[in-house]
Amino acid sequence: MSAIIELKELGLLADSAGPVGVESNGSGRRPKVMLLFPPNWTPTMPHLALPTLAAYLRQNGVEVTQRDLNVEVFDEILSRRYLTATLARLRRTEAGRISPEKLNWALQTGPRLAKKVERAKSGIRSSAFYDGPIGLELFSTLLDCLEIANLPFYPAALNFQGYDAAGPTDNSRFLLQGVRDERHNMFLDIYRRLLLPDIRRTQPDIVGISIPSMAQMLPGLTAAYLIKEEGLDCHVTVGGPHISMLRAQIAEVPALFELIDSAIVFDGEVPLLHLARAVAADGSLSDVPNLIYKDGGRLRVTARKEPEKIANLPLPDFDGLPLDRYLAPELALPLLTARGCYFGKCAFCNVGYGEPESFSQLRAHQLADQMLALHRKYGVKHIFFSDEAVTPRNLRDLSKILRQLPEELHWGGCVRFEKVISGQLLEDMGIGGCRMILFGLESASAAIIDHMIKGTQLPHMSRILKESSAAGIWNHTFFFFGFPGETIEDAQETVNFLYGHKAHIHSAAMGTFLMERDSPAHKYPDSFGVKQVIEDPARDLAIYFDFEVSAGMSEQMAEMVHDKFLESLPSKRFPQFYISDVYRFLYASHLSERQIPHPPWLVPEDGVVQ
Repeated sequence: MSAIIELKELGLLADSAGPVGVESNGSGRRPKVMLLFPPNWTPTMPHLALPTLAAYLRQNGVEVTQRDLNVEVFDEILSRRYLTATLARLRRTEAGRISPEKLNWALQTGPRLAKKVERAKSGIRSSAFYDGPIGLELFSTLLDCLEIANLPFYPAALNFQGYDAAGPTDNSRFLLQGVRDERHNMFLDIYRRLLLPDIRRTQPDIVGISIPSMAQMLPGLTAAYLIKEEGLDCHVTVGGPHISMLRAQIAEVPALFELIDSAIVFDGEVPLLHLARAVAADGSLSDVPNLIYKDGGRLRVTARKEPEKIANLPLPDFDGLPLDRYLAPELALPLLTARGCYFGKCAFCNVGYGEPESFSQLRAHQLADQMLALHRKYGVKHIFFSDEAVTPRNLRDLSKILRQLPEELHWGGCVRFEKVISGQLLEDMGIGGCRMILFGLESASAAIIDHMIKGTQLPHMSRILKESSAAGIWNHTFFFFGFPGETIEDAQETVNFLYGHKAHIHSAAMGTFLMERDSPAHKYPDSFGVKQVIEDPARDLAIYFDFEVSAGMSEQMAEMVHDKFLESLPSKRFPQFYISDVYRFLYASHLSERQIPHPPWLVPEDGVVQ
């Protein structure tokens, strides 16, 4: 998988092969847990974090409320009521905070946009999404409305690509100030109105906040801050990949535990279950595994439990999530075929977060059963596998099963360029409902592929792209410039490969190499030609680091190569189809159903409306 676009799911695993008996609570009542997923990106489908935890907790007798604040906040901001209130606030804005041109634009166009915003949301949630000109108009309306909604909090901004805070979210001092900053933190008012009343009403024992990404640190910790500020009687815990990556650093910042009571790292279903029982019974936290918590004046870290096999976990439970409010024309739901990465060697990837990697996968018949269960329960026919990479065995066996079913299920996910991925397998996958594959191309320089321990070969990459395209599958690729040691000539090989296969690549996510905490390149820099990893003391919660290389392009040169390539790309008349993986997936499925060829990414459009 690419180091540029991060698709990691929660990765929180259980520590027993079956349900843990509710009698272990000892308090005589069912624990109550509220799960929160903070805002970050376009709310096109639920993240797997909450449904995975909710399923395990409910199976073990815990009462669970799950709140996808990502979709709730976007739905709130993109409303006539909110925009009207924003315009009133902008009329009172002090001079100099916002440029006069931007302020005048907002005040002049805002009333008209406020009247259109609800219709635009409804349109995106309908088949109008697939109509290029209409869909573009709808998205343009939502983009303009988001820009206006963000203006009072400038320079902070929530947009379809993520959340940009007013300062560095890898700096604990900024986070501690930012969670209470009324001037720049848009979530304070929204949470007070939408979230806190529900916490008061439901009175959970625990509020669990999932934080998969750095951009969600401030939105997530803002919820924690408000719970503490309001004096609500519940235990606040955080977890997720970002927290696991920062487990050592968090333990060095005791002030964060003024906002939270604990942090769960690595595998989380069983720790959260044990934590819920302990809190509900006023018991000790010392026996809760995978926990960082404050005990009097010091922080304690409990023992880690080994992760459970995915086959022993229940089907993710989406009950309680507002499935009709996601900004997509059709419901898509995520699933995992496996936990971990079956390859797990790429030098740019920190899978395992510095600990020995554990891999387990579902068998194809289990996957098919889960897909059918979601189809029958929620009416969904689009399933997105959020794995690091689906194994060739599951691709083969699942395709055979699905092509025999009367139900039509469409699916997509990440796949490695493996030699065993044959033209026949890809054809079977297409017949079996595969509509999009996300390939980790990374580089097309043989020397750099070997240097980054990618384990792929150019001849197979070339063949698979062609055979996948011929099978009617949308090919999405990840690639980046600037891996240590990469030269301009190496980067040119990647560009040449992309254009040499432009008829078979339908979309891509590109960027520059990120030196990620606990990746092999970060842990063993000398082995990858890194002269120095630069650690800024002010960025005490950093997961990405600047670096200097012994040879090849510098970080700055790689950025220039990236920007030049980006500028050369042909424009898309309807860019809304390319905003997110879910939109690409649904668009590819829509085109396939109508037997319309997938438009190549690097080929200029000819003016024909698809």
